[in-house]
Amino acid sequence: MPRATYAVARHQRKNRLMKSVKGYRGGRSKLLRTAKETYARALRYAFEGRRDKKGDFRRLWITRITAALRGYDMLYSRFIHALKNLNIQINRKELSEMAIADTQGFAKLVELAKQNLATAVAK
Repeated sequence: MPRATYAVARHQRKNRLMKSVKGYRGGRSKLLRTAKETYARALRYAFEGRRDKKGDFRRLWITRITAALRGYDMLYSRFIHALKNLNIQINRKELSEMAIADTQGFAKLVELAKQNLATAVAK
């Protein structure tokens, strides 16, 4: 019975890995063990990055809304609280888009929020 080796499979696996780490610097793109470690770490960072991206965007939207609210002398937390009291369900992404593209609509929302806060204080 002939001796079985893993030469072809091993070369294919190595070539696939080396193709993946092509742009890396130094030994990270040339040496097998270093390339494996670097590639594994890159995959882990990519996985975490996909999760982090959601929070990053939410932070960006909140920053945009806050910046838009400064012109109306209103705080972000009070604005969101007033919208919740009014039962206006609009997400932060849409609010930030409104603040940029539809300033009149955003201004109406701010006025509604201010009226709600004024009535809440009066009670």
